[in-house]
Amino acid sequence: MKPIRLPEPPGSPTKSVPDIFEAGVYSVIRRAVIIGNGYEVSENQSIGLVQALGLSEKQVLYRVSRPRGGINEWLLWLPVFIHKKVYYIIRQLFRYSQVISRRGGDKLLPFHPENGGSAGLSSVLEADVKSIVTMARDTSEDGPLLVVACGRDTSSIASSIKLLSSDNVFVIQIQHPRSSQNRFDLVITPQHDYHPLTASAQEQVPNFIRKWISPREPPDRHVVLTVGALHQVDFASLRTAAIAWHDEFAPLPKPLLVVNIGSPTCFCNYGEDLAKQLVASLYDVLASCGSVRISFSRRTPEKVSNVVLKQLGGHPKVFIWDGEEPNPHMGHLAWADAFIVTADSVSMLSETCSTGKPVYVIGGERCTSKHAEFHKMIRERGLVRPFTGLEDISKSWSYPPLNDTAEAANRVREAIAERGWSLRT
Repeated sequence: MKPIRLPEPPGSPTKSVPDIFEAGVYSVIRRAVIIGNGYEVSENQSIGLVQALGLSEKQVLYRVSRPRGGINEWLLWLPVFIHKKVYYIIRQLFRYSQVISRRGGDKLLPFHPENGGSAGLSSVLEADVKSIVTMARDTSEDGPLLVVACGRDTSSIASSIKLLSSDNVFVIQIQHPRSSQNRFDLVITPQHDYHPLTASAQEQVPNFIRKWISPREPPDRHVVLTVGALHQVDFASLRTAAIAWHDEFAPLPKPLLVVNIGSPTCFCNYGEDLAKQLVASLYDVLASCGSVRISFSRRTPEKVSNVVLKQLGGHPKVFIWDGEEPNPHMGHLAWADAFIVTADSVSMLSETCSTGKPVYVIGGERCTSKHAEFHKMIRERGLVRPFTGLEDISKSWSYPPLNDTAEAANRVREAIAERGWSLRT
């Protein structure tokens, strides 16, 4: 229950009080709920934004989960709530068929159940609209609740929370929700998400399917546009990483070249041919390098990693991370003198471009659609250069670091202030 403020006696002198009390302690946001989708690259964006807003010590992670395994891999295109209902029906039908088949003596094929505890995520709460709304209302004396969600699967949960408890929450959706932007207090999304609205993209899409391609409306006042993806890399985290990885990286011969290899996507497809091109170009620049460290992502195909391992695994200047913990990624960002990054990963490029150090991209010419738009943008801003094998890694160059997360956090503060609320400082 909120305390009752009694009126001042007549003639009492007016006292000067801090703004927090004038506005009321119930208008200060002190905590955050993050709604994730189980994908590190998405959840990293939400965590990074909450960190930039100074609420990382008061955050709770909820997760929207989909059934996994077996037939579920064919149902990922469905909205989450429909996917779960379809899967429930399939399970019931399967159980009924088991009974019938056992009576008839038929041999059953294995059925893959929903992937739950095996994912090691039992400590993460399931994102439930009712429980989050109830928490926001029942703890309103602690101030409004900041809700940050990222990814398509989370948008229906986030918008429902906004609908049912708009007086108690400020809801941010990261990445374009592919539907009405007004369902959220703020949408934070890269500029290239609006590529379908450009003239060049419209020419490539037949008229009869244009209305099915999202987004269908240009960004409005609810939308904050970024160049790349949000993340957790900032000056403080790089300084911490530099200290933590000092003993391993400080003795290495300079310059240190870090190579980040991702995984082909539908917007940026490649295979062994790009891996061979990368290896050949790396051999051309090795003379100008003191050390080279190579990392693969969890999704890098074996046919790609095997080419690199076979050709460079035994070179004295080259170290290839084996994927075992601890992950040296933050150490690489802090200590590298230059980077080479495959063109598929917006998140890896966003992080490396936040360092202000030279970033070379390989495979950018293979990107299509909105990924091609992203690469055009970062090239024009001078953040990256194509990797050709003709570079002298010992010759450095720089640019104003990409600062999307901090800039988005400032826009969030402004939007919260327009609502008459504030963030805990």
